[in-house]
Amino acid sequence: MTATGATAETAAPAIAVGDLLLEMLAIPSPTGSEWRLAAALRERLAGAGFAAEIDPAGSVVATRGDGPRELMLLGHLDTVPGTIPPRLEAGRIHGRGAVDAKGPLAAAIAAVARRPLDPRTRLTVIGCVDEEGDSRGARQVATRPAPDTLIVLEPSGWEAVTVGYRGIVRAELRLEDALRHRAAPASTVADRLVALLARLQRDLDDRGAGRSSFHRADLRVTGLEVVGTGLREAALARLQFRLPPDLGSAALLDWLDRERGEAELLVQFAVDAVHTPRDSRAARALARAIRHRGGAPHQKVKTGTADMNLLVPRWGCPAVAYGPGDSHLDHTPEEAVDVEELERAVDVLDAALGGLSR
Repeated sequence: MTATGATAETAAPAIAVGDLLLEMLAIPSPTGSEWRLAAALRERLAGAGFAAEIDPAGSVVATRGDGPRELMLLGHLDTVPGTIPPRLEAGRIHGRGAVDAKGPLAAAIAAVARRPLDPRTRLTVIGCVDEEGDSRGARQVATRPAPDTLIVLEPSGWEAVTVGYRGIVRAELRLEDALRHRAAPASTVADRLVALLARLQRDLDDRGAGRSSFHRADLRVTGLEVVGTGLREAALARLQFRLPPDLGSAALLDWLDRERGEAELLVQFAVDAVHTPRDSRAARALARAIRHRGGAPHQKVKTGTADMNLLVPRWGCPAVAYGPGDSHLDHTPEEAVDVEELERAVDVLDAALGGLSR
């Protein structure tokens, strides 16, 4: 690990959340290319009074205080691909990652920086790598002792707290056979693979009939390819399954193994759904803080997946997800967040950390 900086003062220098977010957005960090942002953020945090380091996975780990009770705020540095010129326009900050999830991470850093140090508490902010991939950063973090409370930094909107995410399985199905003339009556490998995919989707649709989006399983085909050697050909489908709490990844893969027939199955990544208690200490602290800021707190569950899915089963500590931004703008060309919402989220996190420190 490479460490810089130390905290000696009671309060760190103030951090303007909008300025920090624009700095972060100016450094592109698609999954697999987070190192420049990690290095810059480590230096920025060290200069703001944090003890900051880069962990073995490449994530930024920054701490204020040295008390026995650890409150962890964990976000991610990486974004999906796509360039959106960073800019402040009509009170909104635009850029790839403004919502998912540099905005929530910037809000947490600003909130922690302005918290007076409490001898009972240690505040840890982590910016993970590879959240949009296979959660390599979170897997490294999971080797640490469990914190007393975990707040995962994902967009929920400043008045909402997220208590659940669906699980995910990423896999490939491959079907290979001798090459056939295209005018022959027999089906090609592509025909057979497409028919298999249609049947899998029908079965999942039947299972999920009448259920909410969070409580149903979905299959999305993210890629199709046919390759040949002149004598043989293969059809390959890249798949993404989203899983509800009552369907674990092991059960989904058992079903897929039974149904795949002659197709080969390659599993790339799997994590189960997570649903944390609605009345946890973390959820109550954030609700009080939102109410104090003049908001109407409410809870939500998400149809996507986050590092919370990996860490909560490992640690078992009170956990929620929180952060500014409209998650419907995740991964879109319109990704942007209101400066006012960022500032409200900083206030909420500041107040919630104060409550959790007592």
